[in-house]
Amino acid sequence: MSRPRSGIVGGGFMGQVHAHAVRAAGGVVSRVAGRTAEAAVDFRDRVQAENAAASVEELVAADDVDVVHVCTPNMLHAEQAALALDAGKAVICEKPLATSPKDAQVLAESAHRSGLVTSVPFVYRYYLAVREARVRIARGDAGTLWLLHGSYLQDWLSGSGDTNWRVDPVLGGVSRAFADVGVHWCDLMEFVTGQRITRLSARMAHAFPSRRMDDGRSEESTEDGALVLFETDQGASGSVTVSQVSPGRKNRLWFSFDGPDAGYVFDHEQPDALWVGGRLDSRIVPSGPDTLSPGAREGARLPAGHPQGYQDCFNAFVGDVYAAVRGETTEGRPTFDDGLRAATITAAVVESAMNETWEEVTA
Repeated sequence: MSRPRSGIVGGGFMGQVHAHAVRAAGGVVSRVAGRTAEAAVDFRDRVQAENAAASVEELVAADDVDVVHVCTPNMLHAEQAALALDAGKAVICEKPLATSPKDAQVLAESAHRSGLVTSVPFVYRYYLAVREARVRIARGDAGTLWLLHGSYLQDWLSGSGDTNWRVDPVLGGVSRAFADVGVHWCDLMEFVTGQRITRLSARMAHAFPSRRMDDGRSEESTEDGALVLFETDQGASGSVTVSQVSPGRKNRLWFSFDGPDAGYVFDHEQPDALWVGGRLDSRIVPSGPDTLSPGAREGARLPAGHPQGYQDCFNAFVGDVYAAVRGETTEGRPTFDDGLRAATITAAVVESAMNETWEEVTA
């Protein structure tokens, strides 16, 4: 495949991010689809795609589409990803892969049977500082990790009148804050440390008793925040705090992974460096080809001091998908299995918060 051709379903914020990434990775946006044929034409013009499809079915069946990007509201993901797989297309599906573990399991199994390339954009894996932490932990620099903690804080819903389709459980699913951003933190923790959450205890929190839905109704919404304690398969303990109502925090994904010999801190609001803590001294490792370890520096395209951002990571992720479609081996590319994992953890968080119990995470 000389130049991958992508079809994007959903013309909102994430659809535009995908369109930029397609081109940066050397592909072409051949078709787009929206809620209506008119919305598709508008999306086509905004991202300068080649064609607008009248429906999702038309897009996935098109001969000029090799990879389908699903960027619609959460409730549509499972159905539309299944349509693309049935059409024999590679699929990038926004998270959550599905709003239930059962539907996510069906998709993961279908992906394995088909042999098609599938991915979920857990793109924070592509920050160079994150890869550096992963390399150092894997080679044992920290000793045995025992404490894994952090947070993911946003403020885009910090006003009582703020709304979005995500606040409606019918459209977004039974969890919002955790399913939307908490799963990113958990995926990153498991990717960087190599440890997996085995059991957890969660609490959900609301900043406001109700929110305005898109249709004007005022209803009790999904959670504004969540607090999760967890244990891992390697004996570590951890916690994560998630919020979409933390004024001043635009997109602060932060972790600290601590062993007896070293600790590693990443802060998405200052993403170009890894903080490495030691008992006698601590230091900052900037992201660059001359400063990072083998296994992390390969993704560094610019010298240290040139900021790497979210779109850069998304571009690298889509580039990995295209490489996989060409039959190349990629390192750390998230698949539908990772989407199933996120759906399973989310279900355990919801169950734990509802029943005030510790829940096992079995998948």
